[in-house]
Amino acid sequence: MAKQSINIGSSANDGTGDPLRTAFDKINDNFDELYGSTAEANDLIEDSTPQLGGDLDVNGRRITSARSNEDIILLPNGTGGVVASAVRIAGTTLSSDDSSSITIAEGLQANGAVNIDGATTMASTLAVTGVATFTATPVFSGDITVSDDINLTSDSAVITFGADTDTTLTHTDGTGLTLNSTNKLCFNDASQFIQGSSATVLSIGATDEIDLTATDIDVNGTMSVSGTLTTASIATTGTHTITGTAAIDFVTIEDNTIKSNASNAKLEIFANGSGTVDVEGISFFGTTLTAADSSTININEGLVVDGTVTVSGTTNTADVATTGNTTVTGNSTVAGDLTVAGSINADNIISSSNGDITIDPAGTGAIKLTGPITATGTQTTTGQLNVDNLRLDGNVLSATSGGITLTPADGQNVTVSGTNTNLTAGEANFTLCEATTLRANKLQNDTSDGDLAISTQGTGAVTVASQLTLTGSFLPAIHTFTATDAVTITEHAGRTLLLGEVGGNALVTLTLPDATGSGATYKFIVTVANTSNYVIKVPDSDNTIDGIMMYLDEDGTAVSAFPTVAASDTITLNGGTTGGLIGDYLEIVDIAADQYHVRGVMRVAAGANPATPFSATV
Repeated sequence: MAKQSINIGSSANDGTGDPLRTAFDKINDNFDELYGSTAEANDLIEDSTPQLGGDLDVNGRRITSARSNEDIILLPNGTGGVVASAVRIAGTTLSSDDSSSITIAEGLQANGAVNIDGATTMASTLAVTGVATFTATPVFSGDITVSDDINLTSDSAVITFGADTDTTLTHTDGTGLTLNSTNKLCFNDASQFIQGSSATVLSIGATDEIDLTATDIDVNGTMSVSGTLTTASIATTGTHTITGTAAIDFVTIEDNTIKSNASNAKLEIFANGSGTVDVEGISFFGTTLTAADSSTININEGLVVDGTVTVSGTTNTADVATTGNTTVTGNSTVAGDLTVAGSINADNIISSSNGDITIDPAGTGAIKLTGPITATGTQTTTGQLNVDNLRLDGNVLSATSGGITLTPADGQNVTVSGTNTNLTAGEANFTLCEATTLRANKLQNDTSDGDLAISTQGTGAVTVASQLTLTGSFLPAIHTFTATDAVTITEHAGRTLLLGEVGGNALVTLTLPDATGSGATYKFIVTVANTSNYVIKVPDSDNTIDGIMMYLDEDGTAVSAFPTVAASDTITLNGGTTGGLIGDYLEIVDIAADQYHVRGVMRVAAGANPATPFSATV
């Protein structure tokens, strides 16, 4: 039965609605529909109109959706699940509500990955038509154990190894098994292996030794041995060719050379009995070298003899050239010229009667005399004489490198004599009287209008021990402070120090050095008024400033003064009440250890009253 609605009329008591009897009759019919018999309830369930709200309907034993191609979602609250008999579905987990097994009675197809955390028991055959990969734990723990045979029944079957499948073992039909690429079949460790190192080379490697045990080992190709070949005996039926070095006990044969391996040992070749060693026409017997045909032995290349050569017969040479020492016992007379590429060692070299001895090197060669030279008589050198870095050429003594040092014996002097001995400007460009006392009646610059500069090294000072009389003027240097800086004796003492901060609106702090009683004087003059203050202070709390500052109050041209106090260590010129107008002046003197003296004259512009510039801030 369809739902019956009660007509309540258009407005209250307008007489257009259902009478009470009719209205309550509709109510009773609706309740009878809701609380009717089983057959009536089935009529409700099987009604084609959705009965569960929204687009869901109960039709027979089915819950159906009226929306095309959409899911029906059962969503419990919180951690609750959907329970169908003893099977529970909670989120993405399917479990048994009575802790028993879940039985899937038909075939199970999983299109995605299947992960099994527990034990898997298969009562029948496992058939895998694709690739089976076993990596999970604890079922296989990375290993597969088979109690019987493994049969790979297809030709060209491949077993793959490694996370990146870099090693394979492939069935080669009718031949055997093939290890891929240049991979190795190793034994014990990686140093013992069999490897196809290329398409044509098979390598067998071992840590120490390869042991081949057989009655007969047949090598059908060429065998190359790059190391030492040790054998009990070698029997060759053909030519035995060794490429490289052959070592026989203490003798090595390499290329065209036979040499001894023993340290400092000679190579000896002996003939049996009175026989000789013949080398293409030359016979060696004992210490004698003879021509096999009794003719002359010709040496067509250079001959080097490290020992003594004794010639019992006549020696005829076109020229004699020796690169080592030639020792002549007795006198040697050379009628012509003697050309020597090396050295001549002789007790005396004597010319014929009244003859000169001329030594004339070829080209740019020089005559080099080593060791002490003693000359008796007058030596005449025409041209330039060089002694180490000292050169004497005509009347000029000069150095080819470095300076010239004249060092007399202790207590003696270097005397430069002569009339009007002058050192020109170029010649006098040196350090005069270094580390000694300079005594002179006058230091004078002979250049017209030229300055005479006296300077020291580092922090050294020019000191005058006696009275200093200036017949001319004394011109102190000027230094301008434009920013915060440290005051030093070397850079600022005795100079005129200008306070000239460029914009007149930035703080400039000047810190004095530690007072030691040096007498250093620092004279400051304001050239730029600074509304952000010029501050002059001592370096630490041990130092103080004593003195007085005079002020002219421009309001009434009144003069006042401000003294320091015992703790004064800072002077501030603010461009106003404490002075600091252009032309204002103060002087600070280092008078004792940790003690400065100050005096100065300041002005205060109209409209302001003078105030003390002294304070204790350090």
